[in-house]
Amino acid sequence: MSPAKTEPKSKDGRRLRSEASRLRIVEAMRDLIREGQVAPRAEDVAARADVGLRSVFRHFDDMESLYREIAALMRTELRPVLAEQQPPTDAPDLLEQLVARRAKLFEKIMPLRIAADVHSHTSPFLREDRHWMNEALRGILRGSLPAALTRDRTLFDALDATMSFEFWHRLREDQGLSVAQAKRVMEKTAKALAAAPPR
Repeated sequence: MSPAKTEPKSKDGRRLRSEASRLRIVEAMRDLIREGQVAPRAEDVAARADVGLRSVFRHFDDMESLYREIAALMRTELRPVLAEQQPPTDAPDLLEQLVARRAKLFEKIMPLRIAADVHSHTSPFLREDRHWMNEALRGILRGSLPAALTRDRTLFDALDATMSFEFWHRLREDQGLSVAQAKRVMEKTAKALAAAPPR
């Protein structure tokens, strides 16, 4: 077989190996962050991905591209959670169900969200991604609550803040509450707001 005929296959093989290495690097970075390394070193990423250090720098010559690929992986993982059918707005345990779903989501994204917030001051993409997540959650909340709780902008903003990742993170990390304790606090706060007499 002539070299001319084998060259395309050789190029395809190199491209596939390069893509596989890139995916391993992204997954390694994501996993290290989940394990608590807010800013993993390139050496640690290379070791976890089982690639050479030069491969890390070759695939990601700027951190923005790495952040984008990690975010893409996370959005793929979170899509089923975000797409879950919402409980009916007249469900007697509506707020409990919404808080339970938020708790599940927030626990899943917490290490990556913390790391993203640490680096967001240098990354337009991370700021944009945080805005996307907050708006997506706000839209889900608006569509889940009865009109009586969304008509009042101040009340809705208060509920949105109470059921936000930032509030959850405060309860879990700064106040040291367990998942069950944090859920109870979030539920109690949301119910108190929802039960407040209209102004």
